[in-house]
Amino acid sequence: MSVASHPVGLPAGTGAGLITAIKTRVVSAPYRRPFQISSGISTELVSLLVEIHTADGAVGIGETSPMTAYTGETLAGVRAAIEDHLAPALIGRDPLDRTGAHLVMDAVLRGQHVAKSGLDIALYDLAGRLSGWPVHALLGGSIRDRVQTSWVVGLGTLDEMAAEAAEYADKGFRHLKVKGGQDPAKDLELIRAVRAAIPANAELCLDANEGYDAAALPVLAKMAASGLTLLEQPLPRWDLAGFVRLRERLDVRLMVDESMHSLQDALEIVRRGAADVLNIKILKVGGLHRALQIANVAEAAGLAVKVGSMPELGVATLAAVHLAAAVPGATVAADLVGPLMVHEDPLAPTVFAACDGWIDVPTRPGLGHDV
Repeated sequence: MSVASHPVGLPAGTGAGLITAIKTRVVSAPYRRPFQISSGISTELVSLLVEIHTADGAVGIGETSPMTAYTGETLAGVRAAIEDHLAPALIGRDPLDRTGAHLVMDAVLRGQHVAKSGLDIALYDLAGRLSGWPVHALLGGSIRDRVQTSWVVGLGTLDEMAAEAAEYADKGFRHLKVKGGQDPAKDLELIRAVRAAIPANAELCLDANEGYDAAALPVLAKMAASGLTLLEQPLPRWDLAGFVRLRERLDVRLMVDESMHSLQDALEIVRRGAADVLNIKILKVGGLHRALQIANVAEAAGLAVKVGSMPELGVATLAAVHLAAAVPGATVAADLVGPLMVHEDPLAPTVFAACDGWIDVPTRPGLGHDV
C-alpha cells in the first residue's frame, strides 16, 4: 500500500549539487504471522520511505518505521516531523555533510530519532551513490563479507513458539530470539521447550521488553541454568541499578535495548556497568551516524554489540547489514529479519532471498537496493 508522496523543496536548478527536495511515501506489507511483543501487536509492517534529491539529479533513499507499540511514535507524527521541521532545515545544504545535518536536525527538533533516522539513511545512500562506494565503506570499511542474523519469534502459545524456533533452526539459523515478558514462570517453560527443540550449538535469547521486575530473579536464574545464553531488557528502561544487580547475580549475558536511545544513554550504561551487550537499533538512535558513535563507545568499553531491528522493510534493514559488517564489536547475531517476516516486501532486494541465517553484504554503491 502507498499514498501520494509529499515533496518539500526548492525550485529546480537551485544550488549545484545541494539538497533541493525531500519526499516521503508510505509503504507496507502484512506480517506472515501477527508480530506480538509484551507491549502490543502488529498485523502489518508499515514504513515511511524518504527520498533526498539534489540539484544535479542524484537521489538517496532511506526508510524509517515507527513501531508504535515499541517507540510510542506514530507514522503521522514521524511524517509531520520530517516534512514540517527536518526537511526544511536540510534544503539547500551539502548532502555530504552528514555530521552537519545531524547538528541542524537536533537544533530544530529535539528527539524524534525515528524521523531523523530516515533522513540519515537516505543521506548515506546518496553519499554512497555519489562516491561509487557501498555504505559500509563510508562507515570505515567491511570486516565481514556476510552478517549473521538471528530469527525472532513473536509471542504466541508455547507450542507455536517452540515449533517456529525449531523450523528456523532447521533452516540454518543458529541464534534464536524469543519474545517474553508477560509471565516469568511461563517464560521459563518456554526456554526449556525451545532449548529442547533447537540444536545444542544454537544460541538462545529471551527478550522480555521490560516485562519483569526484581522479583523475577529466581526464575531468571533457572532460565540461565536451562540453556539461555542472552537475556534482553528484562527490567524497565529506567532501572539501570536493577540491571547492575542482575549482572552480579546471573550467569547469563545481559543486553539492553529500551534503556538506550542515545549516545548519552550508552555512556551512562557503560559508566554504571549495567550491560554486557548493547542492542543498537538504527531507527531508535537516530540513524547510522549516531549508531556508529554508540558502537565506538561500546568498543572502548569492551562491550559487544547486536545490530537490532524495529523491525523494518528492506531499505532500513540493508542499512543494518552495512553497520553490522563495519562494526568490529558486532559479534552478537544481528536482527535482520523484517523482510523475512512479511509477505512480499516491496523494498527487499535479492540479498534477503532464501536466507539461511546469513546475509551477504552488498557491494554496490549506496545501500545496494533497487528502489
